[in-house]
Amino acid sequence: MKYVGLHTQQTRNNFRSVLLLCLFPCLVLLLTFLFSILLAFFTTGRYEKVDIWGQSLQNVQHWAPFILGGVVIWFLIAYFANTSIIQKATGARPLERKDNKRVYNLVENLCMSQGMPMPKVNVIEDDSLNAFASGINKNTYTVSLSRGIINKLNDDELEGVIAHELSHIRNRDVRLLIVSIVFVGIFAMLAQLAINSLRFATFRRNNDRNGGGTVVIVLIALLVAAIGYFFATLMRFAISRKREYLADAGAAEMTHKPQALASALRKISQDPDIEAVTREDVAQLFIEHPHSNKKELFSGISGLFATHPPIKKRIAILEQF
Repeated sequence: MKYVGLHTQQTRNNFRSVLLLCLFPCLVLLLTFLFSILLAFFTTGRYEKVDIWGQSLQNVQHWAPFILGGVVIWFLIAYFANTSIIQKATGARPLERKDNKRVYNLVENLCMSQGMPMPKVNVIEDDSLNAFASGINKNTYTVSLSRGIINKLNDDELEGVIAHELSHIRNRDVRLLIVSIVFVGIFAMLAQLAINSLRFATFRRNNDRNGGGTVVIVLIALLVAAIGYFFATLMRFAISRKREYLADAGAAEMTHKPQALASALRKISQDPDIEAVTREDVAQLFIEHPHSNKKELFSGISGLFATHPPIKKRIAILEQF
């Protein structure tokens, strides 16, 4: 794989973060326009002469400030509350120095060697082997390790895993991923609201003559939300996979022990399943997808949309160092 310098990686990730921030409101407005067109098409009488395109454009212009305002408020809340959201979604809690000096010494030594500030350290009380990095700035950068990965890896292997997560922080991958998680989460929420509304509308239709129109509107909303979720998820896939290779290379450079990280990945691949992790957007943060073993049954399809490259390929590359 072609070598990419640290400054280039950081610049690319900063650009992608800005690009996502710009594309997202455009996608929201486009979907609003699509919703208006479908609504006009399905609710306009067969013989009514209506300028569907013009009417839809007027609707978008009317509702755009309110829609974008709501999205911005939701994004700001999720963006700045990401630490607590991720901790709740993973079951992570702070690990104090006095609780495990071994882990702290490994993190601290690596940070000193790279001139990096010391991140917070969290532990996930799960015997499986996995880890992830998160945060948007120096005050929130965190390395989270499962209890299993702490207990089952030797010092060199654990150092390689920690170096991998520090590389994500150094490369500013974590900030980019937080942005993508928030965006995908917004559309997931809208899709869920549409599904709940559909259930209510179906119930209303059974008890009200006018309920059929409500069902049509909600079905259109569900379709649009699903399209938005799909495209937002594609954005996430586009930025997720290559970062793991780069973080592996960064860890090998930090520790000068690529074989140790390869050995750690081999052990992680046997048991990466973290029970507390049920959200797909949060799962992409981990060094290996927490439910990758379960997804192997559908590897032919899921491989097209995987947020992580095959761990066997990552190991093979590290063994070539």
